Amino acid sequence: MTSDDHLLWQLYREGNKKALGRLAERYYRTLKHYGLKFMVDEDVVEDCIQELFLQLWQNRLQINETESVKHYLLKALRHHVMQYLRSLKRLNQEDLDWDNSIADETDSETLLIQRESLTLLVNTIQTQLATLPSREREALYLRFYEDLSIPEIAEMMNVNRQSVSNFLQKALNKLRNQWLVHTFLISCIFFQKNFL
Repeated sequence: MTSDDHLLWQLYREGNKKALGRLAERYYRTLKHYGLKFMVDEDVVEDCIQELFLQLWQNRLQINETESVKHYLLKALRHHVMQYLRSLKRLNQEDLDWDNSIADETDSETLLIQRESLTLLVNTIQTQLATLPSREREALYLRFYEDLSIPEIAEMMNVNRQSVSNFLQKALNKLRNQWLVHTFLISCIFFQKNFL
């Protein structure tokens, strides 16, 4: 956790609303993107985030220190989304839906993908991710997009560390095997278009 996160978390626990507001601003986009991965409506995700921060404020005296604010918030949001899905009786851990799309970033640091060949590459990656079981997709997302550790992912997904390692290893092996063929085909298309 960054020292700034640590300070804001401490201030929030001491009753500083502005500190919680700053954490909400800082992590809102990350939380929303993660929540949408569960294939629920945007309004539902926003309600879950609002409920999460409301509960954080109401329960601030019972909230403990945390090693990672980001991990804490992602785990708490996952809990809220799961509660919502359970209320709809839609939740079966093995059949949990998971969105394959790559993040739609619009900030100045993000390169816009304009070329046809890159669009094809993104579509290929999404297609490959769609072939993975939802638990493997979620583990990949949390590890490589949200940069959480294996113990943090295990806690979030309510499985042991070995299961997370297995999810990641299986997913990466599947993607690696498919990737070689697709990369070759995409390269052929790209070079053909640019050199004809």
